[in-house]
Amino acid sequence: MTDHPTVTREEWNAAREKLVEREKELTHMNDALTKARQELPWVRIEKDYRFETDDGSKTLAELFDGRSQLLIYHHMFGPDYTAGCPVCASVTDSLNAAVPHLNARDVTFLCVSRAPLERLQAYKRRMGWQFPWVSSFGTEFNFDFGASRRKEEAPLFPEGETPPIINQLAEATGTDAAGYLSEGPALTAFTLADGDVFQTYSAYARGLEVLMGYYALLDRVPKGRDEEGQTEFWIRRHDEY
Repeated sequence: MTDHPTVTREEWNAAREKLVEREKELTHMNDALTKARQELPWVRIEKDYRFETDDGSKTLAELFDGRSQLLIYHHMFGPDYTAGCPVCASVTDSLNAAVPHLNARDVTFLCVSRAPLERLQAYKRRMGWQFPWVSSFGTEFNFDFGASRRKEEAPLFPEGETPPIINQLAEATGTDAAGYLSEGPALTAFTLADGDVFQTYSAYARGLEVLMGYYALLDRVPKGRDEEGQTEFWIRRHDEY
């Protein structure tokens, strides 16, 4: 028999009402945070970045594709990778379905990675994604926006002490630990105003959890994320479960 407390329906409803009040507080706090996020000052982009796309070389301004707002997800897929990061793949699974809705609200969405374009195209076909995916190979774009670092700048671990999860993810992407950790996920927002591009927002690390829709669902079941004490990361590409 379960050790978890069990109660009557009436008692459960009372406990649930107390929780609802806290959830409402969180919703109102998030509304205020959203307003503050939108009121951040902007940074004018001065560099002339160019990207390889399915339609040839394009500037950052051209990536807006006729809209005034651009969201870029920096998908971990470095030049040394043979496949993209499985965790990033789980994120972009959700983002893929959101693209038409974003487009309808004057937002262009795409992914950017440092791997050569042909490798990104092949991986995109494998995963069945429809969003644009561009390559910043040979440019400073990912470095300038905090999504990549030089391999020699990646975190170092004493010999034999690299966390098993890092080794697992490095193997899944076809590189070593330093190669894997030279890339990082990020979300960057831009706007196009009077012909100039401005950075308006960026998020990293746990700031990206909002993009991982399955986490919000797992948070609402009894076991939650159930990741405590795991030495092997459970997330896989959707065609590997």
